[in-house]
Amino acid sequence: MRVKNSPTIVDVARAAGVSKSLVSLAIRNDRGVSEATRNRILEVADEIGYRSNHWARSLVAGRTNLIGVLLNELGNPHNTDIVEAIEDVAVEDGMGVVVSHGRRDPGTLAERLQAMRRLGLDGFVIVSAHVPGKELEAAARQAPTVVIANPYELPDNVSQVRNDDAAGARQAVEHLLARGHKGIGFLAASESRTTRVRAEAYEDVMDAHGLASHVWWNPASVLAERPSAVFASNDRAAVRLLGSAADAGLRMPDDLAIVGYDDTELASLVRPKLTTVAQPRAEMGRRAMEILLSGGVERVVVEPSLVVRGSA
Repeated sequence: MRVKNSPTIVDVARAAGVSKSLVSLAIRNDRGVSEATRNRILEVADEIGYRSNHWARSLVAGRTNLIGVLLNELGNPHNTDIVEAIEDVAVEDGMGVVVSHGRRDPGTLAERLQAMRRLGLDGFVIVSAHVPGKELEAAARQAPTVVIANPYELPDNVSQVRNDDAAGARQAVEHLLARGHKGIGFLAASESRTTRVRAEAYEDVMDAHGLASHVWWNPASVLAERPSAVFASNDRAAVRLLGSAADAGLRMPDDLAIVGYDDTELASLVRPKLTTVAQPRAEMGRRAMEILLSGGVERVVVEPSLVVRGSA
């Protein structure tokens, strides 16, 4: 079966009884065509099913008016506020956003970033610490690139917006100490640099108070040793621990106090509500876009804050 070709700009010009150049001006909303003629051309284009070729126009203009946003994963609620803030700034500047994700896998993240680069986008915001440094460097050579994370590798030509992980961790541990806890452990969620920095800050505070540090990688290990309090490296790890503790018959915070990190939506959905360290995610997203649109290279650190709820 022969597939009918899509209508072209020539078809629109013929149907509207005008020149191809006049159709081009009308579609681009350029000067040189009256409002009445533009409306008639657009109506004809719609009637015959013409759709303008965004990528062809991008080649002529030298830009796509699109920003690529690459997430570590879709399922992490930490990303939602960041993406919304990025979109808000993009819309204010007349731009669109293309979102992709890497399923927490460095290889997949690299492939997705390469695919975005092939689209010729006007900039990249990477919400992940796991994109290989060489891929970040290559992206930044093509267009302004900002990482909202704290990766191990950060090339000189890549901008960064990150939370002060050490400061947030200190707030969490000092809060538990102020509540009278001595046996405080740390629940790690990954081997990322972010987790490592938070763990090191936890250990420093414990050491400063002459207390032993304990690091666990899963809720079962925590429950086996029964500390009086736990600081988890993110909200998802904290919520998993809270659920396991509740299943074991423990009461929070009486039997076990728990503090998370990120202040995602999960923190206010669970019961008891989770005490956690809030990252200013909307601020981070907006700041990343402002840096990207400026075209320069900047490194920005934002301050977290402790949100006290019922779990600790």
